[in-house]
Amino acid sequence: MLENKEALEKGLAAYNAKVEKAIAKFPERKEFTEKRLYTPLDVDENFDYDKKLGYPGQYPFTRGVQPTMYRGRLWTMRAYAGFSTAEESNKRYKFLLNAGQTGLSVALDLPTQIGLDSDAELSHGEVGKVGVAIDSLADMEQLFDGIPLDKVSTSMTINGPAAVLLAMYVAVAEKQGVKPEQLKGTIQNDVLKEYIARGTYIFPPRPSMRLITDTFEYCSKNIPKWNTISVGAYHIREAGASEVQEVAFAFANAIAYIDAAIKAGQKVDEFAPGISWIFTAGLDFFSEVAKFRAARRLWARIMKERYGATVPKAQMLRVHVHTAGSVLTAQQPLNNVVRITWQALSAVLAGIQSMACCAYDEAIALPTEESATLALRTQQLIAYESGAADTIDPMAGSYYVEALTDKFEKEAMEYIQKIDEMGGAVAAIENGYMQGEMALHAYEYQTEIERNERTVIGVNKFADNKEIKTNDVLTADLSVAERQINKVNAMKAKRDQEAVNEALAKLKAAAEGEENLMPYLIEAVKTYATLGEICGILREVFGEYQQDGSMF
Repeated sequence: MLENKEALEKGLAAYNAKVEKAIAKFPERKEFTEKRLYTPLDVDENFDYDKKLGYPGQYPFTRGVQPTMYRGRLWTMRAYAGFSTAEESNKRYKFLLNAGQTGLSVALDLPTQIGLDSDAELSHGEVGKVGVAIDSLADMEQLFDGIPLDKVSTSMTINGPAAVLLAMYVAVAEKQGVKPEQLKGTIQNDVLKEYIARGTYIFPPRPSMRLITDTFEYCSKNIPKWNTISVGAYHIREAGASEVQEVAFAFANAIAYIDAAIKAGQKVDEFAPGISWIFTAGLDFFSEVAKFRAARRLWARIMKERYGATVPKAQMLRVHVHTAGSVLTAQQPLNNVVRITWQALSAVLAGIQSMACCAYDEAIALPTEESATLALRTQQLIAYESGAADTIDPMAGSYYVEALTDKFEKEAMEYIQKIDEMGGAVAAIENGYMQGEMALHAYEYQTEIERNERTVIGVNKFADNKEIKTNDVLTADLSVAERQINKVNAMKAKRDQEAVNEALAKLKAAAEGEENLMPYLIEAVKTYATLGEICGILREVFGEYQQDGSMF
């Protein structure tokens, strides 16, 4: 109970009277969305510290998932990188590791993301453009040549064919003499957000869910340090969602994965520790801090109260953050250095576990070595020079931050309950609910910019109309596709085709049944069956998803 509530209310009323006089003399700049001032009156008067905050490393994890947070170990610093061929991306990875990066974050090209080989008709013009082309185990071997997989944590942004890429990674590790239980890293493996945010799906939702739960089961028994899914809140936000929708829709998708795994006979305390997350760090500094704190608390409660999870790691929200790329501007691109810095700082103050910062020139083209290095240096400067990592959850106790944290948790839960009433995330996706909510928010956001109700420096305010320079940007070599196709053909000429055919036949039979597919995928990639061949077999059994445009 707030002991001095009456005195606070009286003082606030007196303050507001003075504000009215001040506004008459100095009108406020615009119609703000946030309150002018936060006081103890904005925090729950029955505020229970143990229930709402607790201590770092303890339920409900509002203040962080590790007892000492960054005082013991800094967050993993990554750079999202990958372009052209495996050989060229391998050089970039070694460059970044030598610059002090502590984990790899692999960007894959669009054909790879939708399970096509580089020589497929639909791959034309896209090979090696937005990421590295991976057609077979041979490419994966080259991608990680000279990089010890027992020493490096690797994250792969891959969804529809995630199980196949994981199988390749396991096979490369085996060739290096690294055991599966030594591997650390993450496959994104979150296909539900593909149907609502990105579009790089292959199979219909329900067989896609089978592939995901198969990786849950296989990794919990064989690759215990591996994060079997990185639920993609980031992509939902980048597709136009609000901060609340980012949390709520990602949580609804994760609930669907957990329900599917439990239905398949798996135990939540065994597979849930392998669930990780990728979130955005956007421009609204305090909202981002509150969002992460609210998300940790809400997820802990969902896992404990809804699923009865008792293992702390099964209750934790372990977050990788990528600073928002959609808010960067091609105009005055150096402004993006500043934007990225405070985005990253908000994530650090909110207690995340891993981060990759955009490069300032990403609104124009692929990052150069210089811009990629600066993105990494941004994290290192925050870690070692700003003091932001010296104490745990320094924003706790702020009337503003605590009120925002409560607000985010409440509004996200309301969305989740609404999706539950629809029958869960898959049903909500099938009827277009989440897509519609995101589209509406994206439209409103863009309209605010066009009406000058939301300021974007260099775009609708303080613009200089200078020509955007593109002389020094990195672009993919147009000969990449030809070189990649030649590599695939040379590999096929050397492989044991009979072994490939046998492995693919076994995979098809397993897909038609109910066995876990991971062992069959691992055996198939070891024969140098290509990604397109493997996904082609699964397409024959599962079908291919075509989104119904009428839902919009």
